[in-house]
Amino acid sequence: MPFFPPIDTLPTTTVKARSHILFFCLDEKPDFFIYTFIFLSGSVLSVNMTDIILPLKQPGASSAREKGLFLRRQELRRAIELLFFAYRDFTYEADELLCDLDLGRAHHRVIYFVGRQPGITVSDLLAILHITKQSLSRVLSHLIDEGYIIQETGPRDRRQRLLHLTDKGVSLEKKLTDLQCNRFARAYSERGIDAVDGFQQILTSLLDDDTRSHLRAVHPDRID
Repeated sequence: MPFFPPIDTLPTTTVKARSHILFFCLDEKPDFFIYTFIFLSGSVLSVNMTDIILPLKQPGASSAREKGLFLRRQELRRAIELLFFAYRDFTYEADELLCDLDLGRAHHRVIYFVGRQPGITVSDLLAILHITKQSLSRVLSHLIDEGYIIQETGPRDRRQRLLHLTDKGVSLEKKLTDLQCNRFARAYSERGIDAVDGFQQILTSLLDDDTRSHLRAVHPDRID
């Protein structure tokens, strides 16, 4: 049977002065509560997950924060918008350099990961980028024709195609990465080490499970 806590025991932040709201506790555990408001509309129940209370696991949290992090839909939207604008501005300088060379972000991604993993196979690159073979083929052909990447046959499996940056490709990858590293360095310096750790933890939590497992295998000391 569902649990209905007395109204006077609810956190003041979750009380809504609306007669048509039915309060329902989805889950109850010693340190984890999720509350939702169920709106009655005719014979249909519509669940509004606007208000969520999540546990805070960080040691040494202030007493106010220990009561839980109260997330509202507007705050979640703000996070989405910040991520959008941060990524837009983060890529802007690199985009300008790429545009001057008649290249785009797809070329940048290939150059970056080939630079990070010299000798990477085409199949492994496809797995990282999550794009079709046709899309990668077009981008690779352009980069090979322009002299940024060379393609070699695998020493043990002649069917494998191993990718390497040329000197021209190494130079471009360094310029692009320096631009973006400088932006991260400024942001990290401005916010401090605690913010860096929190930022990386949030990004890790945004990853799909398969992506996180892959990165954990590559960087076991950095991906929790």
